[in-house]
Amino acid sequence: MGQVKFNFDRHILDTDRRELRRDGDLVAVQPQVFDLLVHLLKHRDRVLTRDDLIALVWGGRIVSDSTLDSRINAARNAVGDSGKEQRLIRTIPRKGIRFVGAVNAPYDTQASPLVEAEQPHSALALPDRPAIAVLPFDNMSDDREQEYFSDGISEDIITALSKLRWFFVIARNSSFTYKGKAVHMRQVSAELGVRYVVEGSVRRSGDRVRITAQLNDTATGSHIWAEHYDRRLTDVFAVQDEITDAIVAAIEPQIYAAENFRSRRKPPNSVDAWDLVMRALSHHWRVTRTDSLTAQALLERAIAIDPNYGQALALFATNQMFGVHLGWTDIATAAPVAEQAALAAIAADNDDAWAHTALASVYFATRRLDRALAEFELALQLNPNFSLAQGYYALALCYGSRWLDAFATTQRAIRQSPRDPSSAIYYGVAAYAQFIGRNYQEAIALAREATRQRGDLTGAYRVLTVAAGMSGQTDLARSALDELRRTQPNISLAWIATQLPWKHDEDREHYLEGFRRAGLK
Repeated sequence: MGQVKFNFDRHILDTDRRELRRDGDLVAVQPQVFDLLVHLLKHRDRVLTRDDLIALVWGGRIVSDSTLDSRINAARNAVGDSGKEQRLIRTIPRKGIRFVGAVNAPYDTQASPLVEAEQPHSALALPDRPAIAVLPFDNMSDDREQEYFSDGISEDIITALSKLRWFFVIARNSSFTYKGKAVHMRQVSAELGVRYVVEGSVRRSGDRVRITAQLNDTATGSHIWAEHYDRRLTDVFAVQDEITDAIVAAIEPQIYAAENFRSRRKPPNSVDAWDLVMRALSHHWRVTRTDSLTAQALLERAIAIDPNYGQALALFATNQMFGVHLGWTDIATAAPVAEQAALAAIAADNDDAWAHTALASVYFATRRLDRALAEFELALQLNPNFSLAQGYYALALCYGSRWLDAFATTQRAIRQSPRDPSSAIYYGVAAYAQFIGRNYQEAIALAREATRQRGDLTGAYRVLTVAAGMSGQTDLARSALDELRRTQPNISLAWIATQLPWKHDEDREHYLEGFRRAGLK
């Protein structure tokens, strides 16, 4: 079957382009929420149990009730429904859920000329630099628990390619939305705005690993280069360098010859430590309190094995300070430990963008704003494609009252990672930038976009609360404050006044006034 569309209640859901539109406007939807909607529509003739949903959307993996409920709520929000109304998605007590809205028959548009006419409308323009996306490598091992290993290989290639300033490299979180899905190269090209796509597989058996990689030109559909590597596992870092060098040589041979590119990443002394960091990364990206604690424990084990492992030290520091900003961790406890780890990461590899981002986050949280901005800028010089550093840099600019620069930086982060599940963070920072500029309606719209993408994003609910408070939208301010209390129970005027690192007192007072008008004590 070709492109399939479902039409319902002013919405069109396009399974091939993975788009949901309302009255022609694109609705931002997280990948899992989109998949949930697709399966509800496909199976609307019956009630889907929780076990059905877990099997269809999560492939049978263990999923908590709270996670499932949040995805169902997000699906309702995406189609303009709610748990109270249940016009389209209805909960059947003790049985499951079902899509009950009227749906026009899904149709195959493979032969329709409208599909070709619509494609250029949604495709992202190619940047002026060679644009490349690295899709998550397939895990071909018998042990599904080795998934983190194939993910780690993909992340290493993204990191190494990103150090080349002549590439426009799509960030990890956007590339990984295609994980486990069969996609056409042209679809990836249109959705990410890239000319080149790298894909491959990893087969790990005992102490040996086979890595295959392939470089595709999306414009022609041709394979530019393909290779496989059979190595003992202890040689995995050399394999990563070989793959990266070969990709560079295939795309830009003249630059490769002139610059004699070599990856400067310093691998850890122990593969076990690397394994632990790859596992920690998978938890860190989920941005929940529980996953943050799990990542910290894994990183502590990695650092105990290899005390000079820069990536482990940098990620540990970043994870600690992100917890501080979200109100999960006490700054007095976390900051000294994080600063020590960040400085050690820089000592291990001064050219690592992660390390400088980690130190910048410490300086930012501890009110050394000028030093924080300098470290963020250095990180982005080292890796201009580091969307996470772009997002944190924008937040630091906000607290320094440079809201126009901050907003522009968030737009670069969003463009660099257009399908990033963490893009809600960038939208939340963009909302805060607009709040600082007294553009309250723009701030509300951006904050709503952030909360629509992630229903547990503390920072976005903060901005939604204060922007609604300052614009006199009392009901919205109070409902946003209720959601904020759910995601950050310790929120108070005293916490805000003492924990958030403004450079200027008037910005702090502006923020506090928004909360006062919303009813926070």
